[in-house]
Amino acid sequence: MSKYLLKNGKIINEGKIFDADILIVNDRIEKIASSISDSSAEIIDVAGKWILPGMIDDQVHFREPGLTHKADIYTESRAAVAGGITSFMEMPNTKPPTTTQVLLQDKYDIASKNSIANYSFFMGATNDNLEDVLRTNPKNVCGIKVFMGSSTGNMLVDNEKTLTGIFSECDMLIATHCEDEATVRKNLDIYRQKFGDDIPIENHPLIRSEEACYLSSSMAIELAKKYNTRLHILHISTGKETHLFDNKISLDKKRITAEACVHHLWFSDADYKTKGNFIKWNPAVKTQTDQDEIWKAINDNRIDILATDHAPHTKEEKKQNYVNAPSGGPLVQHAVLAILEKVKQGKISLERAVEKMSHAPAICFKIVDRGFIREGYFADLIIVDPTAKYEVTESSILSKCGWSPFEGITFNHSINTTFVSGKIVYTNNKIVEGNIGQRLSFY
Repeated sequence: MSKYLLKNGKIINEGKIFDADILIVNDRIEKIASSISDSSAEIIDVAGKWILPGMIDDQVHFREPGLTHKADIYTESRAAVAGGITSFMEMPNTKPPTTTQVLLQDKYDIASKNSIANYSFFMGATNDNLEDVLRTNPKNVCGIKVFMGSSTGNMLVDNEKTLTGIFSECDMLIATHCEDEATVRKNLDIYRQKFGDDIPIENHPLIRSEEACYLSSSMAIELAKKYNTRLHILHISTGKETHLFDNKISLDKKRITAEACVHHLWFSDADYKTKGNFIKWNPAVKTQTDQDEIWKAINDNRIDILATDHAPHTKEEKKQNYVNAPSGGPLVQHAVLAILEKVKQGKISLERAVEKMSHAPAICFKIVDRGFIREGYFADLIIVDPTAKYEVTESSILSKCGWSPFEGITFNHSINTTFVSGKIVYTNNKIVEGNIGQRLSFY
């Protein structure tokens, strides 16, 4: 039996900030009270610090199998817990893509040996694997991923009959990447004719345009409404798209939900001049006006979840010309700190930030006993020091790719300790080895 007693902490949970102790027994929270005594527990004094439920990141790309020169489940799960992310849901565009039940199980087998964070993996849809998709178990798989815009391999789903089949027959949550492929290709051709392959990066949000995003998102929503599908649209990047979503329904009753990602809330098109391809993402980072509109939608509950879309590539890959440089970047180690920085700047309240990072993913994906600081729930907790600054340096980066778009930034908070299922996995700037996260389950 393991026992930890967190004393004198300030808990941020379910819209409240309050002082209390927390008793952790094995992998669960045993008790929360104003004062707890237990001589058999290891006491950790967290006076002056915050206790938050760990972030549940519903969109990461950990690159295993097949792309492990960029990242793998071992390295990226450690970067995640160092950043306060205690559970992740990983995407299927690996090599080979996760488009059969056998390949899906292979990922779970790897994570069961190597992931220090809790984990789940999306089943990937293609134009021709509907039968395999429908065999997915909703009790132990987070959802089905549909790329309604470019992806690697065979994962672009652009066949109308296939989309209708997925949306009409699948009972599980369907998560979509929404960018209209025909629009993107048309725009890319225009800029290629003008610049060749060395297109200036500032044109990226014009190629992967507002129109491309809106056309695809509105189509997905139309399909979901027609078939009453459980739809979750990932990484909203335009202000226009935010008006597609409803805030008049409580999250537990919503059939259509949305996510915003840290990079779309931190960077704007003005940053391409200094960051170049290192902030090249799909969908693209767009204007400050778009960013402001996304913040509004987060705060009024049209957008439900904050996530990362962590997608590492090597520095060498990113340094290629525009057409050849891949989209994506590493974010899990610094996402919580970036959001807490936005709390300090007044963009979002601390309570709302916790809701969007932890509570909402648990509700949206119907995760069993996680995402909240509650008695009987798993002890997935982070201790934040609100007074200790944290500078992002190359030497501190745990992601395998070895770089971060946040390099050189000093955050005003730091992650002191991370608990995953009751075990300390990160403390005093070090990973604590010897523990493996648990597979997420769903109700």
